[in-house]
Amino acid sequence: MARKVRTSFLYVVASIVFCATLYHHFLRDAISAASATSIVKTTAISSIINNAVDENIHNSDINIPPRLAPQVNNTWTISTTSILIPDWEVLVIVSPEDTPLLTSNSSDYVCLYENNEVSPAVPAGVLRFPDRATFKCLFPRRARRTHPFKQPIFMKSTENPPERTSPSTELLRWTYIVYDSLTTDEDIVLFVKGVNNRQGTNREPNKFRCIFGDDYINGVRTAVTTSMQEVFRCKRPELTAVNSVDNDIDQQRIKVSLETVEGNRVVPSVAYYTNTRKLDAGKQKSLLCASTMVYNVGKFLKEWVFYHSRIGVEKFLLYDNGSDDDLGKVVEELVQEGFDVKTYFWLWPKTQEAGFSHSAIYAKESCTWMMFMDVDEFVYSPSWQNSPEPSKSMLHSLIWSTWSQFSSSMKISLTVSKVGQLRIECHEFGPSNHSTHPILGVTQGYNCRRKLENRHKSILLLEAVDDSLLNVIHHFTLKPGFRSRKLNSKNIVVNHYKYQAWPEFKAKFRRRVSTYVLDWTQPINPNSNDRTPGLGFTPVEPQDWPQKFCEVHDNGLKNLTRRWFQVESPSGDHQMSWQR
Repeated sequence: MARKVRTSFLYVVASIVFCATLYHHFLRDAISAASATSIVKTTAISSIINNAVDENIHNSDINIPPRLAPQVNNTWTISTTSILIPDWEVLVIVSPEDTPLLTSNSSDYVCLYENNEVSPAVPAGVLRFPDRATFKCLFPRRARRTHPFKQPIFMKSTENPPERTSPSTELLRWTYIVYDSLTTDEDIVLFVKGVNNRQGTNREPNKFRCIFGDDYINGVRTAVTTSMQEVFRCKRPELTAVNSVDNDIDQQRIKVSLETVEGNRVVPSVAYYTNTRKLDAGKQKSLLCASTMVYNVGKFLKEWVFYHSRIGVEKFLLYDNGSDDDLGKVVEELVQEGFDVKTYFWLWPKTQEAGFSHSAIYAKESCTWMMFMDVDEFVYSPSWQNSPEPSKSMLHSLIWSTWSQFSSSMKISLTVSKVGQLRIECHEFGPSNHSTHPILGVTQGYNCRRKLENRHKSILLLEAVDDSLLNVIHHFTLKPGFRSRKLNSKNIVVNHYKYQAWPEFKAKFRRRVSTYVLDWTQPINPNSNDRTPGLGFTPVEPQDWPQKFCEVHDNGLKNLTRRWFQVESPSGDHQMSWQR
């Protein structure tokens, strides 16, 4: 009797194992594939084009005709390259050939993975030079179980999955890639992840070569002249070597990458060799511009631009790090009001230093000096309290006095270096009892700060920047013959509204833009100066957050901006000029 029970039990177990195996290999894929044809998405998607991209290019400036493309097995084929970026997101870059063929309804697309799971493709903007539409897809948990990770198929959600006639290529990793390039009159600058990995440790330029063309074996190679952080500069190739018929390099769509001499290992690349690109100077070269990297700063931007434009900043260059708020609309409104504000679409995560390097050379012929400052930072001098209204001479005189002071010293001694960078100390303000964003703006809402200065920001003479473009925390390495000058904090400071109301501040846990700064969610180096005192590794509001970092009540800039910018609204109430 016991033997019969054991036999029956083993038969039942074997049957269960057989059915599970059958489901795993056949039925599960069939069910998943069928579900891929009717996906319900709840994500609201507005447009394939980011409104704030590349020097105020708007949706109407890029023509996207109805989709026309060849079919394979009744399925549209879209050529893409995908990169695994932080937070288990996949950045999908549509080829320049297929970008014009996408439908204007950008919510039509999904990513199909090796295990037949799908995730909605959310528009992320358009990379320029050449134009390439980008999307972001979440990388499903079950798809992460199979190694190596494979490139997803980018397709319309209403289509049947295509037949896989060949193995998928491996998914590119954000930790090892050439992600952007900039061509100057003399050379080409590459921006590369995964080669110089440690801050302060850089491999020699002769260890690398730049390589042009899709055919890496027969590609054109040129020497690398500088290798610093994520920035590599190399000589431009002979035009005839990379250009077949058309003299327009942009039309040729020539890939460019970096090759290590030892082992001839080529870094995967999504960058192109293009014509020379520069920021438009307009009617004349500006004395002072401002550059910063931004993400979802629509609600803060007007106050920052209004204020600094009135004290001497003539042009604003914003590196948009993938914003999905109303940044584009705000920029357009500022331009219509007469402000010179341009955006450059810079999607790449944790690349602030590289973005600043790009800005220093991209704007060199349009700007003489560049102020590198975030949108929560405001330059302020107590001496301005005596001025009934703001004046562009306030910052301009600071620059001219520095030049005249040291040019007179040069007459006495040829060994005195010229000033190429002004360093301004920061005052860090706390929440000042606010639990939400102040309606009148940060300069009116936050008036309590820490006592001691911390760090500094820079105003940089662009012609003084070292060829390596090396920068760390808002200041640059300078060419021989130039030096930095630290300004007296009693005369001028930067009000850094760093510790804002909690809903604004907690976003910093996810958006650390600096290359060498750890995300705050990682339990590493808890005593770092970049971390916030009293916070752990999770975005949980401390009980006393509104009262934190309040050691000195400082109403200097608050009173000044109220006097300069307060206006009467149509209803008779008072508001700030940037609220109109």
